[in-house]
Amino acid sequence: MTRPSAHVDAARLWSRHLSLARHGATAAGGVNRQALSSEEIAARRELLAIARALDLTAFTDAAGNFFLRMEGRESDLPPVLTGSHIDSQPTGGRFDGVYGVLAGIEAIEALRMACITPRRPIEVVAWMNEEGSRFAPGMMGSAAYAGAAALDPMLSITDAAGVTVGRELARMRDAFPDVPLRPLGRPLAAYLEAHIEQGPVLEQVGCSVGVVTGIQGKRTFRVTVAGEEAHAGTAPLATRKDALLAATAIIQGLSKALADPDDIVKFTVGRIEVLPNAPSVVAGRAVFSIDLRHPDSARLRALGDAIENLCAEQGRPCGVEVRELTTAMSLDFPPAIRDLLRDCAAAIGIRTLDLPSAAGHDARFMHAVCPSGMIFVPCKGGISHNEAESATASELADGARVLVDALLSLALR
Repeated sequence: MTRPSAHVDAARLWSRHLSLARHGATAAGGVNRQALSSEEIAARRELLAIARALDLTAFTDAAGNFFLRMEGRESDLPPVLTGSHIDSQPTGGRFDGVYGVLAGIEAIEALRMACITPRRPIEVVAWMNEEGSRFAPGMMGSAAYAGAAALDPMLSITDAAGVTVGRELARMRDAFPDVPLRPLGRPLAAYLEAHIEQGPVLEQVGCSVGVVTGIQGKRTFRVTVAGEEAHAGTAPLATRKDALLAATAIIQGLSKALADPDDIVKFTVGRIEVLPNAPSVVAGRAVFSIDLRHPDSARLRALGDAIENLCAEQGRPCGVEVRELTTAMSLDFPPAIRDLLRDCAAAIGIRTLDLPSAAGHDARFMHAVCPSGMIFVPCKGGISHNEAESATASELADGARVLVDALLSLALR
């Protein structure tokens, strides 16, 4: 039997990336296609057209995850699932997330061209709100699917304009009235996710495919600083409760306390909101995000547990509330899945490198419900979450070749 990887078409896969990047395209060559937006609706329409040309069945679920299914010889068996996401950061690139979805579609097209029908069904998924840029936290769709987070509380979460997840999920369903709804949490045989590395390692060593060993841990927090609004020209400095000054003092204090000369601890404040945000008013309220990561779960737990006290100490005389949004400890993918990916790559002459993922992915939640793994391909300069994000057609194709052979192996079991 000819390996389906022989039918992966680099030009076709590349062309689909460029075409999908039109939805939410930015002037600087990137993508702004945030979760449940009109741009994402347009991108799903394009995916649906591709799927129907390949005779795939499309469906969704209550969390807004979008599935494309290739039937197997025994369609009652739990499917093998692959995919990623198509939502982006506000100044995102053309490959982050989208590659995993398009590589999955390319894998199915290669199987069709090889005239292979696997034993199990194979499904491609675009998870809802992986990025968390419009609605926080991220990875909502996969978390709801895996039962790691309840869906109902997600529905009332709002974006910066006060629009709820629930309202936008309803709008997404209305946009696709002929796409049926299926239950959340259907059993799965396995999950594979292809993704750009979002780091520089593969490019530096000249390797086109990475076998991901696991995902480093992450804790995210929302800090609310409550001060008191006052007149900028008349309020004495000694009596002010300036929420913005307190917030910046907290951020600087955390930065010093979490400083790591080995550059293993990753501490980021990526968003800050100030109210009333007026030039002549002392800030009465400030809200900011904390993203904390470390590959060692015990160390991550200790660092995160210290945040609340550090915020309270640095925020005086203002009141400070710290709310943890997500807690995800480090994980290792199953050795059997990693071995399969290495073997599939070696069989077609592709050299691989084992490496961990420093970024979070939907595979984190799938890991808890079925054997899961990830494939990385290089991105230029390791740049991601940036309009300058770039990859090469040949390396995207190499990842898809490994993916399709691994999917077939899993789907024949």
